[in-house]
Amino acid sequence: MSILPTVAEALVSGRIEVVDLTAPLSSETPVIQLPPQFAQTAPFELEELSRYDDRGPAWYWNNIRTGEHTGTHFDAPNHWVTGRDGDDVASVPVQRLIAPAVVLDFSAEAAENPDFLLEVEHVQAWEKEHGPLPDGGWLLYRTGWDARSASQEQFVNADDTGPHTPGLSPTCARWVAEEAPVIGLGVETVGTDAGAAHSFDPPFPCHAALMGSGKYGLTQLQNLAQLPPTGVLLVAAPLPIVSGSGAPSRVLALVDRG
Repeated sequence: MSILPTVAEALVSGRIEVVDLTAPLSSETPVIQLPPQFAQTAPFELEELSRYDDRGPAWYWNNIRTGEHTGTHFDAPNHWVTGRDGDDVASVPVQRLIAPAVVLDFSAEAAENPDFLLEVEHVQAWEKEHGPLPDGGWLLYRTGWDARSASQEQFVNADDTGPHTPGLSPTCARWVAEEAPVIGLGVETVGTDAGAAHSFDPPFPCHAALMGSGKYGLTQLQNLAQLPPTGVLLVAAPLPIVSGSGAPSRVLALVDRG
């Protein structure tokens, strides 16, 4: 017997709540800032084509311009040199776009220290309380950083030494990539790496380890505070850009409130 009618009924009744984890995409959406010697990603832009006028009397539409890694977005393995021979975003198996997820909440620690780093010991302590990380699922890392998303300055949180945002230690990044059973890491910050990761050994360990292991990243998530630690089904739907290294994504969480 099919379980789909039961799921559909639970969605209609509200027993299964759909939580939108996606940041609204506009010209105000914060973007990552690289050192000036490197190419910069484009902020999101709309170019109006017509709006019920002489250019098109009955329709409104726009061209869009954006970077692949602007706003809430999906990192594919080929985004980083370590995964250069891996999947592009259009080649990610669709079965992997719907998967279980858990939420590790370290927002209190990040509020005290914007450079807070998640360690393997933190994850293992969480597992003792809540159970193992989901096989074939997502580790969602809550830091409360989505509260800053209305401001480029507060979101990037940079000074003369560079950005200051929470992330993973190099050891934890390698562990998540090489030993944890998850398929990817989701964060609320502008990228999966900590703001200071340019100075880590190796630099940007989340990108290097995750992409090199064929795993994925989700960034600039919102509303993780609305999710329980376990029991989440995540839907991550990037645009299937052929040869693309990533794409803006609509990310939804299904939670059984019964």
